[in-house]
Amino acid sequence: MGVISAHGVGVDLDGRTILDDVTLDVVPGEVLVLVGPNGAGKSTLLGVLSGERAPSRGTVTLDGRPLSGIRHQELARLRSVLTQENTVSFPFLVSEVVAMGRSPWARTVQGRDDITVASEAMAAADIVHLARRRYTQLSGGEKARVSLARVLAQDTLVVFLDEPTASLDLRHQEDVMRVGRRLADDGRAVVVVLHDLSLAAAYADRLALVSGGTLEALGAPADVLTAERVERVYGLPVDVHLVEGRPVVIPRRA
Repeated sequence: MGVISAHGVGVDLDGRTILDDVTLDVVPGEVLVLVGPNGAGKSTLLGVLSGERAPSRGTVTLDGRPLSGIRHQELARLRSVLTQENTVSFPFLVSEVVAMGRSPWARTVQGRDDITVASEAMAAADIVHLARRRYTQLSGGEKARVSLARVLAQDTLVVFLDEPTASLDLRHQEDVMRVGRRLADDGRAVVVVLHDLSLAAAYADRLALVSGGTLEALGAPADVLTAERVERVYGLPVDVHLVEGRPVVIPRRA
């Protein structure tokens, strides 16, 4: 089913508490967006939920199994992760980089679908026209979309995306979030870290607002993103307007 559950999770680093007592579930059919100020612990939480980082305390399970007890190869077939530091140093073709996402399925029945799945991933990320380009010759935004396609090609039940829209233009930001929405609608679980509160609210089923390493609020976007809460967490006065039931956050500017 791909249900990931974190209970009482905490992370300490160099004597500092990065996360403290975080409890939440990642469930199929849902887009869960992690938001919060810089340094709040969003990426650390995503790393813990995905099994990329071991918590200092608390538990993280996938369908009741401790993440720490799942071997890397099996975990790579269950969940995929797009990190902020997705880089490829060698001049591989874009098509080759995307095909790397299929490596967990080597020597399996699912490996027979490598070409089809990789092609669909490239189409979803709008990079088909880049297939014969060298990765090292691409712009930052193009590289980001290739990295996303590689993650999509992994074809997992749970997908983690850490700031996937950071270097993208307006159209491709929307494209990425539409991809996440479609994955969830197909029954997958999708967890995204975003800074744009309005973009997060537009596509999330639930928002997790992280502040100072704790879970400040968790719920529907309109319940989480109140003007009072956003101002308190971000230290900036804002107005919040509902557009088709979704909050749009606008800073008050002098």
